[in-house]
Amino acid sequence: MSGENARVPMTPQGYQRLQEELRRLKSVERPRVIKEIEEARDHGDISENAEFHAAKEKQALLGAQIRTIEEKLVLAEVIDVSKLSGDRVVFGATVTLVDGDTGERVSYQIVGDHEAEPKNGKISFSSPVARSLISKFVGDEVQVRTPAGVRSFEILQLDFRN
Repeated sequence: MSGENARVPMTPQGYQRLQEELRRLKSVERPRVIKEIEEARDHGDISENAEFHAAKEKQALLGAQIRTIEEKLVLAEVIDVSKLSGDRVVFGATVTLVDGDTGERVSYQIVGDHEAEPKNGKISFSSPVARSLISKFVGDEVQVRTPAGVRSFEILQLDFRN
């Protein structure tokens, strides 16, 4: 992705999680930090009040987090995986691969950056594995450069369920 206003691809579940996180930050975290600031201010001279400065720093970080999530939501390109089909790897697809060296089968769903959970089989579309897979077809063999070296995989199947 390039450009400041580039679309941010995500699944409907990823979009919903961002909305929930934004609600939590605004309705739970922000009031808690405001209360911390008020309590610290009540302790007197704020120029030498470490609690006050720490709470103000939390407030600034929280504001940045909120702005980042709001920007992602504005730029979101929600892709409903259930409406996709075919034999070509695209964003949202769950790809079943067989490792050319070990014969081990692995499955990955290609998701947005903020949705990635590699331990749960969800990899970011910008990861080396996903970039190697996107636009390839069932039956293709792909070479993936990993920290452990180049690995070879064959694409066995695609699934387009959420």
